[in-house]
Amino acid sequence: MIKISKRMNIIKKNIDIKQTYNIDELIDLLKNSSKVSFIESIDIAINLGINAKKSDQNIRGTTILPHGIGRSVKVAVFTQGENIEIAKKAGAEYIGMEDLSSKIQKEGITFNTVIASPDAMKIVTQIGHILGPRGLMPNPKLGTVTTNLSEAIQNAKTGQICYRNDKNGIIHATIGRINFEKHQIKDNLNTFLESIKKAKPPHSKGIYIKKIVLSSTMGVGLTLDQSNLSL
Repeated sequence: MIKISKRMNIIKKNIDIKQTYNIDELIDLLKNSSKVSFIESIDIAINLGINAKKSDQNIRGTTILPHGIGRSVKVAVFTQGENIEIAKKAGAEYIGMEDLSSKIQKEGITFNTVIASPDAMKIVTQIGHILGPRGLMPNPKLGTVTTNLSEAIQNAKTGQICYRNDKNGIIHATIGRINFEKHQIKDNLNTFLESIKKAKPPHSKGIYIKKIVLSSTMGVGLTLDQSNLSL
Protein backbone atom coordinates (compact mmCIF):
# COMPACT_ATOMS: atom_id res chain seq x y z
CA MET A 1 0.00 0.00 0.00
CA ILE A 2 1.40 3.39 -1.01
CA LYS A 3 1.81 5.75 1.94
CA ILE A 4 0.66 9.30 1.25
CA SER A 5 2.69 12.05 2.88
CA LYS A 6 1.17 14.51 5.33
CA ARG A 7 1.89 17.35 2.90
CA MET A 8 0.09 15.55 0.06
CA ASN A 9 -2.89 14.77 2.33
CA ILE A 10 -3.24 18.47 3.13
CA ILE A 11 -3.11 19.35 -0.58
CA LYS A 12 -5.78 16.79 -1.44
CA LYS A 13 -8.05 18.06 1.35
CA ASN A 14 -7.97 21.57 -0.10
CA ILE A 15 -8.17 20.65 -3.78
CA ASP A 16 -10.74 18.55 -5.61
CA ILE A 17 -8.57 16.61 -8.06
CA LYS A 18 -11.66 15.30 -9.89
CA GLN A 19 -12.77 18.80 -10.85
CA THR A 20 -11.73 20.73 -13.96
CA TYR A 21 -10.36 24.24 -13.47
CA ASN A 22 -10.05 27.28 -15.68
CA ILE A 23 -6.46 28.28 -16.29
CA ASP A 24 -6.37 31.25 -13.88
CA GLU A 25 -7.82 29.24 -10.99
CA LEU A 26 -5.59 26.28 -11.76
CA ILE A 27 -2.41 28.38 -11.68
CA ASP A 28 -3.47 29.95 -8.36
CA LEU A 29 -4.04 26.50 -6.86
CA LEU A 30 -0.63 25.27 -8.02
CA LYS A 31 1.10 28.31 -6.59
CA ASN A 32 -0.76 28.27 -3.27
CA SER A 33 -0.21 24.54 -2.72
CA SER A 34 3.55 24.70 -3.34
CA LYS A 35 5.12 24.33 0.11
CA VAL A 36 8.47 22.72 -0.63
CA SER A 37 11.89 24.29 -0.12
CA PHE A 38 12.79 24.56 -3.81
CA ILE A 39 11.25 26.21 -6.86
CA GLU A 40 9.09 23.56 -8.49
CA SER A 41 8.66 23.11 -12.22
CA ILE A 42 5.25 23.25 -13.84
CA ASP A 43 4.68 20.14 -15.91
CA ILE A 44 2.02 19.38 -18.48
CA ALA A 45 0.57 16.06 -19.63
CA ILE A 46 -1.66 16.00 -22.70
CA ASN A 47 -3.73 12.92 -23.51
CA LEU A 48 -4.13 12.85 -27.29
CA GLY A 49 -6.70 11.12 -29.45
CA ILE A 50 -4.11 9.27 -31.50
CA ASN A 51 -3.25 5.63 -32.00
CA ALA A 52 0.34 5.50 -30.79
CA LYS A 53 0.76 2.03 -32.30
CA LYS A 54 0.54 3.55 -35.78
CA SER A 55 3.67 5.38 -36.92
CA ASP A 56 1.71 7.89 -39.00
CA GLN A 57 -0.09 9.12 -35.88
CA ASN A 58 2.91 9.61 -33.62
CA ILE A 59 3.86 13.18 -32.81
CA ARG A 60 7.32 14.63 -32.39
CA GLY A 61 8.29 18.27 -32.57
CA THR A 62 9.79 21.35 -30.99
CA THR A 63 8.60 24.77 -29.95
CA ILE A 64 10.23 27.80 -28.36
CA LEU A 65 8.46 28.94 -25.21
CA PRO A 66 8.37 32.76 -25.01
CA HIS A 67 9.47 32.79 -21.35
CA GLY A 68 11.67 29.69 -21.34
CA ILE A 69 11.38 26.99 -18.69
CA GLY A 70 13.11 28.86 -15.90
CA ARG A 71 16.27 26.84 -15.58
CA SER A 72 19.66 26.83 -17.21
CA VAL A 73 20.07 24.44 -20.13
CA LYS A 74 23.37 22.66 -20.70
CA VAL A 75 24.10 21.82 -24.32
CA ALA A 76 26.37 19.12 -25.75
CA VAL A 77 27.48 19.59 -29.36
CA PHE A 78 29.02 16.97 -31.61
CA THR A 79 31.04 18.74 -34.26
CA GLN A 80 34.57 19.36 -35.51
CA GLY A 81 36.81 21.84 -37.27
CA GLU A 82 35.84 25.51 -37.33
CA ASN A 83 32.42 24.64 -35.91
CA ILE A 84 34.07 24.08 -32.54
CA GLU A 85 34.71 27.80 -32.12
CA ILE A 86 31.18 28.62 -33.31
CA ALA A 87 29.72 26.29 -30.68
CA LYS A 88 31.91 27.80 -27.98
CA LYS A 89 30.82 31.34 -28.82
CA ALA A 90 27.16 30.27 -28.81
CA GLY A 91 27.56 28.98 -25.25
CA ALA A 92 27.70 25.18 -25.58
CA GLU A 93 29.07 23.50 -22.44
CA TYR A 94 30.33 20.28 -24.07
CA ILE A 95 31.88 20.10 -27.54
CA GLY A 96 33.70 17.32 -29.31
CA MET A 97 33.53 14.13 -31.34
CA GLU A 98 35.03 10.80 -30.20
CA ASP A 99 36.29 12.45 -27.02
CA LEU A 100 32.80 13.68 -26.13
CA SER A 101 31.35 10.24 -26.90
CA SER A 102 33.88 8.62 -24.56
CA LYS A 103 33.11 11.16 -21.83
CA ILE A 104 29.39 10.35 -22.02
CA GLN A 105 30.03 6.61 -21.91
CA LYS A 106 32.26 6.98 -18.84
CA GLU A 107 30.55 9.77 -16.90
CA GLY A 108 26.96 9.58 -18.07
CA ILE A 109 24.66 12.41 -19.15
CA THR A 110 25.26 15.79 -17.53
CA PHE A 111 23.45 17.97 -20.09
CA ASN A 112 19.90 18.68 -21.27
CA THR A 113 20.19 18.86 -25.05
CA VAL A 114 22.35 17.32 -27.76
CA ILE A 115 23.03 19.07 -31.07
CA ALA A 116 25.13 17.70 -33.92
CA SER A 117 26.44 18.83 -37.27
CA PRO A 118 25.58 16.34 -40.06
CA ASP A 119 29.18 15.11 -40.35
CA ALA A 120 29.19 14.11 -36.67
CA MET A 121 26.23 11.73 -36.78
CA LYS A 122 28.43 8.72 -37.41
CA ILE A 123 29.83 9.28 -33.92
CA VAL A 124 26.48 10.10 -32.33
CA THR A 125 24.78 6.94 -33.57
CA GLN A 126 27.37 4.87 -31.70
CA ILE A 127 25.91 6.09 -28.41
CA GLY A 128 22.30 6.07 -29.55
CA HIS A 129 21.53 3.44 -26.91
CA ILE A 130 22.45 6.03 -24.28
CA LEU A 131 20.89 9.14 -25.82
CA GLY A 132 17.78 7.54 -27.29
CA PRO A 133 16.04 6.39 -24.07
CA ARG A 134 16.51 9.91 -22.65
CA GLY A 135 15.00 11.55 -25.72
CA LEU A 136 18.31 13.25 -26.52
CA MET A 137 19.12 11.72 -29.90
CA PRO A 138 19.68 14.55 -32.43
CA ASN A 139 17.15 14.66 -35.24
CA PRO A 140 16.99 16.87 -38.36
CA LYS A 141 13.20 17.28 -37.94
CA LEU A 142 13.79 18.77 -34.50
CA GLY A 143 16.53 21.09 -35.70
CA THR A 144 19.14 19.34 -33.59
CA VAL A 145 21.04 17.99 -36.59
CA THR A 146 21.99 21.15 -38.42
CA THR A 147 24.70 23.17 -40.12
CA ASN A 148 23.51 26.27 -38.26
CA LEU A 149 24.89 25.33 -34.86
CA SER A 150 24.80 28.84 -33.46
CA GLU A 151 21.05 29.20 -33.98
CA ALA A 152 20.31 25.71 -32.64
CA ILE A 153 22.32 26.34 -29.47
CA GLN A 154 20.70 29.73 -28.90
CA ASN A 155 17.23 28.21 -29.37
CA ALA A 156 18.01 25.51 -26.81
CA LYS A 157 19.30 28.10 -24.35
CA THR A 158 16.34 30.46 -24.71
CA GLY A 159 13.40 28.11 -24.23
CA GLN A 160 13.13 25.54 -27.01
CA ILE A 161 11.63 22.26 -25.84
CA CYS A 162 11.33 18.97 -27.68
CA TYR A 163 8.32 16.74 -27.25
CA ARG A 164 6.96 13.40 -28.42
CA ASN A 165 4.11 11.18 -27.37
CA ASP A 166 4.69 8.05 -25.30
CA LYS A 167 3.25 4.60 -26.03
CA ASN A 168 -0.07 5.65 -24.48
CA GLY A 169 -0.45 8.71 -26.69
CA ILE A 170 0.45 11.16 -23.92
CA ILE A 171 2.86 14.07 -24.27
CA HIS A 172 4.81 15.21 -21.22
CA ALA A 173 6.72 18.49 -20.99
CA THR A 174 7.83 21.27 -18.65
CA ILE A 175 6.38 24.70 -19.40
CA GLY A 176 7.85 26.86 -16.64
CA ARG A 177 8.45 27.27 -12.91
CA ILE A 178 6.08 27.87 -10.03
CA ASN A 179 7.58 31.35 -9.44
CA PHE A 180 6.69 32.54 -12.96
CA GLU A 181 4.13 35.31 -13.26
CA LYS A 182 0.68 34.05 -14.21
CA HIS A 183 0.83 35.64 -17.66
CA GLN A 184 4.17 33.94 -18.34
CA ILE A 185 2.73 30.52 -17.54
CA LYS A 186 -0.30 31.22 -19.72
CA ASP A 187 1.85 32.46 -22.62
CA ASN A 188 4.02 29.35 -22.44
CA LEU A 189 0.97 27.09 -22.21
CA ASN A 190 -0.72 28.70 -25.21
CA THR A 191 2.46 28.50 -27.30
CA PHE A 192 2.91 24.83 -26.42
CA LEU A 193 -0.72 23.94 -27.15
CA GLU A 194 -0.60 25.77 -30.47
CA SER A 195 2.43 23.71 -31.48
CA ILE A 196 0.65 20.48 -30.49
CA LYS A 197 -2.40 21.56 -32.45
CA LYS A 198 -0.33 22.20 -35.59
CA ALA A 199 1.29 18.77 -35.23
CA LYS A 200 -2.05 16.94 -35.43
CA PRO A 201 -1.66 13.88 -37.68
CA PRO A 202 -3.98 13.84 -40.72
CA HIS A 203 -5.12 10.32 -39.81
CA SER A 204 -6.15 11.22 -36.27
CA LYS A 205 -9.94 10.97 -35.90
CA GLY A 206 -12.32 12.25 -33.25
CA ILE A 207 -11.28 14.44 -30.35
CA TYR A 208 -7.60 15.30 -30.72
CA ILE A 209 -6.77 16.87 -27.34
CA LYS A 210 -8.71 14.76 -24.87
CA LYS A 211 -7.33 15.93 -21.56
CA ILE A 212 -4.78 18.44 -20.25
CA VAL A 213 -3.31 18.06 -16.78
CA LEU A 214 -0.97 20.55 -15.11
CA SER A 215 1.05 19.82 -11.99
CA SER A 216 3.98 21.10 -10.00
CA THR A 217 6.98 18.85 -9.36
CA MET A 218 5.77 17.67 -5.94
CA GLY A 219 2.09 18.52 -6.33
CA VAL A 220 -1.06 16.85 -7.58
CA GLY A 221 -2.24 16.88 -11.18
CA LEU A 222 -5.09 19.28 -11.95
CA THR A 223 -7.28 18.94 -15.02
CA LEU A 224 -7.60 22.03 -17.20
CA ASP A 225 -11.03 23.12 -18.38
CA GLN A 226 -10.63 23.43 -22.15
CA SER A 227 -13.91 25.27 -22.80
CA ASN A 228 -12.19 28.64 -22.89
CA LEU A 229 -9.23 27.47 -24.93
CA SER A 230 -9.14 27.90 -28.71
CA LEU A 231 -8.31 24.29 -29.55
